[in-house]
Amino acid sequence: MNHPRLKIVVIGGVAAGASCAARARRLSEDASITLIERGPDVSFANCGLPYHIGGEIESRNALKLHTPQSLSAMLGVNVRTGTEAVEIDHTAKRVAVRRLGEETLEWLDYDKLLLAPGASPLRPPLPGIDNPRIRTLRNLGDMDAIKAAAASARRVAVIGAGFIGLEMAEQFRHMGLEVTLVELQMQLLPQMDAEMTAQLARELTKNGVRLCLGKGIEGFAEKDGAVECRLAGGESVTADLVVLSIGVKPDSALAAKAGLTLGKRGHILVNGFLQTSDPDIYAAGDAVESVDRVTGKPSAVPLGGPANRQGRAAASHMLSPETARPYPGSIGTAIVRAFKVACGMTGWSAKRLQAEGIAFQSVTVKDNHHAGYYPGAKPLTLRVLWEEKTGKILGAQASGEEGVDKRIDVLATAIAAGMTVGDLANLELSYAPPFGSAKDVVNLAGMAAENLADGLLEQVPELPTGDATQIVDVRPPAAFAANPTPHAVNIPLATLRGRLGELDKSRPIVTVCAMGKTSYFAARILKQNGFSAKSLSAQA
Repeated sequence: MNHPRLKIVVIGGVAAGASCAARARRLSEDASITLIERGPDVSFANCGLPYHIGGEIESRNALKLHTPQSLSAMLGVNVRTGTEAVEIDHTAKRVAVRRLGEETLEWLDYDKLLLAPGASPLRPPLPGIDNPRIRTLRNLGDMDAIKAAAASARRVAVIGAGFIGLEMAEQFRHMGLEVTLVELQMQLLPQMDAEMTAQLARELTKNGVRLCLGKGIEGFAEKDGAVECRLAGGESVTADLVVLSIGVKPDSALAAKAGLTLGKRGHILVNGFLQTSDPDIYAAGDAVESVDRVTGKPSAVPLGGPANRQGRAAASHMLSPETARPYPGSIGTAIVRAFKVACGMTGWSAKRLQAEGIAFQSVTVKDNHHAGYYPGAKPLTLRVLWEEKTGKILGAQASGEEGVDKRIDVLATAIAAGMTVGDLANLELSYAPPFGSAKDVVNLAGMAAENLADGLLEQVPELPTGDATQIVDVRPPAAFAANPTPHAVNIPLATLRGRLGELDKSRPIVTVCAMGKTSYFAARILKQNGFSAKSLSAQA
């Protein structure tokens, strides 16, 4: 299809902007496409920045997916870096741009305009926040500055234990630095449920990262050539380098100035085709608010995957509106690794569902990531959450050393397909001993949900305290001796039927094991013999 007179201007490169320009060119050789980028780099792998700082990605050039020259040569796009857009004239369909450091404005005409400004790291107005040792990470220039500062540092404080904060803490430890990770919430990864992050916390501590949880940052001060990070409650952390990773805010000032409709948190509102309140102006990436694919509610997901897909969808509608497919919304699928442990999630967490008043149920199961008898099997914990009335899957979280990505991807696909938790029991997943099990942990989650619905499974999230409840650990004696459960009696599952007389039928029982399956089996034996028994849900 030819579009000889169509003028497309894209403001912002990287994921959404570059994706839009590339898709637009693939759809039309004749369209005029201009890409405006404020910084010097138009297409780079921003998710890889922490790994170059720590040395896992050795070559800086590996992160530069395209230079302005290579992108221009490949796509036939007019790429203009070091240039900022300062004003949009709706009526005349033109945008004013200028070179950084210059005052002269140049007006560019457009037929279709894409805004892909991204989001900026939060830098709250705290005392001492302007200290040059306090850094944020957004682009290659930030990466270079942090890497240079870390080379002469001994102590680093990372403020914020989200995905980027965890990656930075890991990479600084790889560099041999003393690392303190500060987080306002009482857990790592506040996006997830606290129970699912426990393994990650243990892994960070084991690898020498000092965790300072439940501590808000109140300000910074110069101290002996370093930075004193002052925390709530009077505690402080001193560091030679501080990296702020406490969230992002949308760069929507240009859109606001242009009078485009914004959401409650300042994101640019778009429809399914990524059109703003002006149908000839589109927006994509971290600055936009679209819809949540699980609930249909407004949602902003600042991740590279959605940004790429949104840029593509916008270009398709610009050039082929009659065949363009709408962007269906975001699920919020993400994963992070710290040393040997990975945590991943998709959809909604239990605490988000509770906050929204959405009735749900959940199960947490644990099994090896591939056949237990095959060498190298690693335990993996999986939580699945679903709508109470319909069984529709609402979210999932996983934690473990291996196989987290595979299970989260399966569950993200299940959510996109509108599957119910019962469907998981019969999913036919690939199986051979090096790759999985005949009953994958995803299948087990579905089976556990069925047992819950049938009244066969009753779980407690944590061990009760006090003497009212009997705790029965059904692991083999050697496993119990190596890591005993407090206040528990050890009755291995194989001997349980012959030792029922040792238990008090007048008191409830909670059964415990290593993975969760054996304790479920034990609870079934006990219930069918007249005891009130529940099993401890699998623990990350």
